[in-house]
Amino acid sequence: MSQSPLFSSGSELGNLAVTSGVLSDSWDVISALYREMNNAPSSDFLVRFKIDKRPNCNIIAFVTWPPCTKEHLQAVGAADFVSSSALKHTLPLFEFLCSKTNPCFSINKLAVECFKSLRGVLPFLRSEISDSKPLIITGHGLGGSVASLFTLWLLSEINLSKTKRPICVTFGSPLIGDEDLKEAILQYSVWNSCFLHVVSAQDPLPRVLTSTHNPPSTESASRTNEYKPFGTFMLCSELGFTCFEDPEFILEFLKATYSEVSPHFLVDYKPVVEQLQLKVICKDTSLLDVSISQPLRAGITVQVLATGLGQPLQQQPRQNIDIKALISKAVRREFTLMIQKTQVFDPSKELNDMKINMAQLEWYKKTSKDSGIGYYDSYKNQSFTSDQDVEKYKKTLTWYWEKLVDEVDKKPQKEGASFRTRWLFGGTNYRRMIEPLEIAAFYRDGHTGYLEGRPKHYKLLDQWLLNDDGRPASNANINSKKKNVEANLTEDSCFWAHVEEARISCKLMLIRNSESSIVDLEGPHKSNLIAFEGYVLGLLRNYAVSPEIFLTKSSFMGWWKEYKEIIAKGIMGTFYSSPLTELMKTRRYSHYATGSLEFPEICMQ
Repeated sequence: MSQSPLFSSGSELGNLAVTSGVLSDSWDVISALYREMNNAPSSDFLVRFKIDKRPNCNIIAFVTWPPCTKEHLQAVGAADFVSSSALKHTLPLFEFLCSKTNPCFSINKLAVECFKSLRGVLPFLRSEISDSKPLIITGHGLGGSVASLFTLWLLSEINLSKTKRPICVTFGSPLIGDEDLKEAILQYSVWNSCFLHVVSAQDPLPRVLTSTHNPPSTESASRTNEYKPFGTFMLCSELGFTCFEDPEFILEFLKATYSEVSPHFLVDYKPVVEQLQLKVICKDTSLLDVSISQPLRAGITVQVLATGLGQPLQQQPRQNIDIKALISKAVRREFTLMIQKTQVFDPSKELNDMKINMAQLEWYKKTSKDSGIGYYDSYKNQSFTSDQDVEKYKKTLTWYWEKLVDEVDKKPQKEGASFRTRWLFGGTNYRRMIEPLEIAAFYRDGHTGYLEGRPKHYKLLDQWLLNDDGRPASNANINSKKKNVEANLTEDSCFWAHVEEARISCKLMLIRNSESSIVDLEGPHKSNLIAFEGYVLGLLRNYAVSPEIFLTKSSFMGWWKEYKEIIAKGIMGTFYSSPLTELMKTRRYSHYATGSLEFPEICMQ
């Protein structure tokens, strides 16, 4: 089957934004807010907002007064950053964006100061938002920066699974963050899709902070010391409009189209929006080279020309722009992004295949039990063809969950928590089923100390469960587990590692005892075995271990055989006895599989 030709969808995205009325509705509220403030002169930036409740949506608009101009952003210190770590103490509202792989980011200091002035009214603004009605958050100039920060804060306050996600529309807004902020937002595509930034070809404000002539101070709080865009950018000119989502191309475009001699006046977006409504998207293709036959390159060429870069030089204030080079770079970036999107790990798409692999392992577990050995020891011994066949299921499942856990661990705190909850049940079953096989292979190969180098994804899955519910097992839960004990997986997926280490201690103690030498290590090994007894007894009391451990050929019963010998030789002490040894000697453990094993009160202390 031939591959579908690649094309760029920026024009279609722009057309949707215009025809939906989002732009005109947003600018109407901004205009109304400016009219209300026109008689309130001030030397400092004051942030004002307006809530417009409409039948089909709610709109919250932000502006600053006086309006921010190019001169304001070129003032000393206006381009400076403030780091999220510094904001922990003064404005701890964006910590949810941090993740293990991206623990810190930086925001424009001027934008932060403006947003901070609203902190006292944030609860009021949140209370005015209806979860059932679409919300548009908008702003102009520096007010657009405030709108973006408000939207980011709101994303931490709402449940996107129950609430319509907000749309943030900015007009002529300066960039607000560095590379790390961009990466934090891109980690969760739903967040990135909430932002639409409208940029006129005549507006210098969105471009000023990209200029090398206006850098942040050398003491900048940013790791990269450079502003980076996020969200979708709608680039407008007299020729038309289009949308780009690739942050690297957007930055390149903003830099290429910035002029130090650009006007200092504030751009009114009302005529821009009105003109967009009258335009048929990219109708004029007269400047398009007819020799361009590749759909992707043709589509991007049309989009770039629609931004105004195709105008004759006498109409264009910017000089020395290599349009062909810019188009070629955009084509390469778009192609790369398309390939990356096809390679994005989507756990939902592969979930059914993983269920099939788990079903195969459930069958393997059942057939091993019927052989009287249990699937842990069967896999460890590798005596049958089925033991080798199970390797492919194990590898497939491990690859899937390693990838999923890694993706979740990179996510910002809030979304990572939501994702963990969604996949917790499947991850817990995987860990309890597969990690014992990992342990079996580890000790089969002659290694010791599995817990010291335990794979990261198992530890994280364990931690997720603990964070979700760290409470001890209740009597009701134990009674439920008693009824289904035959089907239960051992809750501690490292159980067999503890068994193997206990067996190693037994063997070392027997060897040293046979040598009739003074054993310096007997104390630690003896303590380890006593601790292991308490560990096993606790699992049995909570019905948290599979009855397979009592199968005749299991490693646990192998440990008991060795431990009985140690006790019989008096190595553990004269007349040594404990609750677990009495349970094993009297074979009361045979009642465990039916859920009828009871423990004397003394054992539960």
